[in-house]
Amino acid sequence: MQQLTQEQFSNIASTIPHQPGIYKYFDETGKILYVGKAKDLRKRVSSYFNKTFTNYKTHELVQRIHHLEFTIVNSEPDAFFLENSLIKQFQPKYNINLKDSKSYPYIVIKNEPFPRIYLTRQPVDDGSEYLGPYTSVFKVRELLEFIKRTIPMRTCSLNLAQKNIEKGKFKVCLEYHLGNCKGPCEGLQTRADYDENIGQIRDLLKGNLRPVIRHFKEEMRTHAEALEFEKAEQVRKKIEYLEDYYQSKSVITGIKGGDKDVFSIIKDQSIAYVNYLMIRNGTVVQTQTNKLETHLDEPVEEILVYAISQLRMTFNSHVPEIVVPFEIDYPEADVEIVVPKAGDRKKLLELSEKNAGYFIEELKNKERIKINRNVDHVKVLEQLQIDLQLQELPVHIECFDNSNFQGSYPVSAMVCFKNGVPSKKDYRHFNVKTVEGINDFASMKEAVYRRYRRLTEEGEPLPQLVIIDGGKGQLSAALEAIEALELQGSITLVGLAKNVEEIFFAGDKDSLKLPYNSPSLKLIRFIRDQVHRFGITFHRQKRSKGTFKNELESIKGIGKNTAAELLKTFRSVKNVRERSLDELAAVIGKAKAQLVIDHFAS
Repeated sequence: MQQLTQEQFSNIASTIPHQPGIYKYFDETGKILYVGKAKDLRKRVSSYFNKTFTNYKTHELVQRIHHLEFTIVNSEPDAFFLENSLIKQFQPKYNINLKDSKSYPYIVIKNEPFPRIYLTRQPVDDGSEYLGPYTSVFKVRELLEFIKRTIPMRTCSLNLAQKNIEKGKFKVCLEYHLGNCKGPCEGLQTRADYDENIGQIRDLLKGNLRPVIRHFKEEMRTHAEALEFEKAEQVRKKIEYLEDYYQSKSVITGIKGGDKDVFSIIKDQSIAYVNYLMIRNGTVVQTQTNKLETHLDEPVEEILVYAISQLRMTFNSHVPEIVVPFEIDYPEADVEIVVPKAGDRKKLLELSEKNAGYFIEELKNKERIKINRNVDHVKVLEQLQIDLQLQELPVHIECFDNSNFQGSYPVSAMVCFKNGVPSKKDYRHFNVKTVEGINDFASMKEAVYRRYRRLTEEGEPLPQLVIIDGGKGQLSAALEAIEALELQGSITLVGLAKNVEEIFFAGDKDSLKLPYNSPSLKLIRFIRDQVHRFGITFHRQKRSKGTFKNELESIKGIGKNTAAELLKTFRSVKNVRERSLDELAAVIGKAKAQLVIDHFAS
């Protein structure tokens, strides 16, 4: 590994200016290791080569630096934003890593006459208005359902251009009769009225409830003055629904001071957790906690500044007030950093810290559940080892099954379980290659032989237990494959009799019957069901693609359609073989029937 030594750096240090900018460190392959910002590029970069680091990861970074590049900018804020942009683009190994790969949902107001409003995860540059992103798709669906209950909007995809409405191309649908739409498709709602509804929805989504309630109160008063009491009552219920539902969903309401972003941070060794509360119109409209991995023992202030920048960028926030737990050097212009001592802002900060703490506790609970599940799986495997009298704990189990369709199209499938759970990357399908016709025993032998020959050749570990879904005949066929590979004694083979769920060992006359609800049999049953599902799915795919060729199609003069007609009528190749010339001739004609008879007679 080539390294940029202190002596080599001293030769180029004078070329680095005393100006603000960003610097990039590369390894010998040209891969970016780290991106940093600086008020003074020469001082900052020199510090990496002119002092001894106590932090191991920083020392490791310096050891890997092969060359560096820098970019001069006009100001420290410019350096800050360029650094964030490059980190997001290249995700260097030694920079702070924001663990957040989600695709957040948006609510789109479509750019079209009488715009539709719906959920999307992929904003496109089509002139539509995108509100969000939101931290929860459940929240978005809840908001859309709330809007539907409160403000009538169309949900159809009709082209409601004015000329189409004037020509009378459309008729109102059930949504109109249910009161969920005012019928713009028939010209029953004006564009101005619809646009006013869109404005109300914008206010709702931004947490601005007062204008919407004020509009409904005026509408209710108008209906009351016109003695339309039923309509007035409907509007009153909407107001009540708005106040009860929307405000009850808000975490805090009535916060003074307008819009603001609130951030808190909890650091635990090399992991930091940052919570973001988005406050709009005195209401907490969104909350998000993110996990960050640190690499160079960065100060907590630096981590928080980076997280704030990324989260505000992700959620398109440009509010001028940021509330944080301690002083930070945040270089965004026209932004006020507030460290509250008391009052509403302090309460919000405490709420943010509470959310971050809850997020950490949830992660720990999930880890504990995962550990407990692993413990439970080990207990089941220990019981299975006792029940089957296995020499080793069966942490690796494989199960085979054959499948065919109406006596044709044979395939085999194998599923793999590791530590008591499916290891789906190790599942395998087998197209039967060496067996002519339908022979379950030979098909099983081929699949088992191919599987363990491959594992042996590749030096992969063998399973402690192999389950053959079938009776003694298929178990014996599988044992022949194991013996041909000289693996007897390395693998325990058992057969699982269909229906009665008896377990057979090779060479034993009597079967083993486990209690119906025993953990061991439940696991074996689950494995058996998995191999059935996996094999049947594969079989259906092959049939739908027409990749099978049954024995009838191999008869000279009998094509695919004729073979299909025979199978449709007689249900299997075996039944076709047993039919008389006259019976076959009644379906496919005498000449072709004779070809089939001759084939099976030979």
